[in-house]
Amino acid sequence: MGSLTSSKSRPFHHQPTPSCTRTHQIGALALVATTFFLTRLFDQSFTPDLQSPASLSSFSFNPSRPFSWPEVGYGSHLNLKIYVYDENEIHGLKLLMYGRDGSISPDACVKGQWGTQVKIHKLFLKSKFRTLNKEEADLFFVPAYAKCVRMMGGLNDKEINNTYVKARTFFPPLFTVTLSFSNLYVLSEMPYFRLSGGRNHIFVFPSGAGAHLFKSWAIYLNRSIILTPEGDRTDKRDTSAFNTWKDLIIPGNVDDGMTNGASIVQPLPLSKRKFLANFLGRAQGKVGRLQLIELAKKFPDKLESPELKLSGPNKLGRKEYFEHLRNAKFCLAPRGESSWTLRFYESFFVECVPVVLSDQVELPFQNVVDYTQISIKWPSTQIGPQLLEYLESIPEKEIENMISRGRQVRCLWAYAPDSQPCSAINGILWELQRKAAEV
Repeated sequence: MGSLTSSKSRPFHHQPTPSCTRTHQIGALALVATTFFLTRLFDQSFTPDLQSPASLSSFSFNPSRPFSWPEVGYGSHLNLKIYVYDENEIHGLKLLMYGRDGSISPDACVKGQWGTQVKIHKLFLKSKFRTLNKEEADLFFVPAYAKCVRMMGGLNDKEINNTYVKARTFFPPLFTVTLSFSNLYVLSEMPYFRLSGGRNHIFVFPSGAGAHLFKSWAIYLNRSIILTPEGDRTDKRDTSAFNTWKDLIIPGNVDDGMTNGASIVQPLPLSKRKFLANFLGRAQGKVGRLQLIELAKKFPDKLESPELKLSGPNKLGRKEYFEHLRNAKFCLAPRGESSWTLRFYESFFVECVPVVLSDQVELPFQNVVDYTQISIKWPSTQIGPQLLEYLESIPEKEIENMISRGRQVRCLWAYAPDSQPCSAINGILWELQRKAAEV
């Protein structure tokens, strides 16, 4: 796949346009009706029967093998070769990793909500599926910590865009000399990118903005594989940056202190939990979140929603945050600025059943993980007392079963080496293998 040899184009032959008969029209209507039915069926399959809590246990689940990648479309085993660009190989990569003055540390970027951009890069560098030979590569990984660099003031939006595409002379002269900025073209310095139109190149955009962080993505990365936790195709921008057919949803970056086996807090028995449900998050002016905060005021004995202090003497530390999260049977995960929320993934590590209150959210590895077995999805338009009534009606035995099933698949949210049989990076590699077969 990595060969630079281009194939000859096929001759184009004109074919006469067939006439549209009544049979064609009936067939088209049948196709539309079938498509509508299947779409409705798929949408409903992700939402549990809100009138019957017992229906939550009606699905089969194999404890010894809670998930597996199907051989059809994926292959029987991982056999992928990924080339990882070196930061010194392409002019401009250092800017996207360390900022304009080179002062931003990867250790600072690996923490928090957007740490996947660093973790995936480091894991690919150590992966047994990495190749140093571009000619044999199936896929090419382009490292960049652009979201972290932007949040820490290392680059602004214009600088990020120009660094990817074509750098100008607006950077400080000292750094211009250091990195030879007059010849800085990140994308144009990758011949395999030009050959494939970017189809075999992987980029990570780890926030709700997705690839919109690179303002010219629609021009330059419209064929590339985007790894992002955000799959909302109804975002505020004119064009969604996520495409189901080429991009991948990845798990959010859960604190290592909860995923490395020595958790900073341990789950509580259900009988010891004070609340039915909780919502730990800022309002952000979002309707669903504001409704949950008001609901907590009306039912303080059932729903906890404390005001989160992110700075000052009363700042909520990470241990205190997870201690709050574990103190309820259900963890509510409404949408914020975008459809996904890190709280969904965090809830599995305190063994709290996540309740998704985000209608457009898309979750990772949906071909192999049956989310109806480990979570609840509730319409965001029905946030009110009826939500609490429904959660109260679920038998404690079924809550225990959902927690148990979630315990078996949560390893897919942990960014561990691919030598481990279950990890986020293994899931990503399986999905990339399927994408590589389509490139």
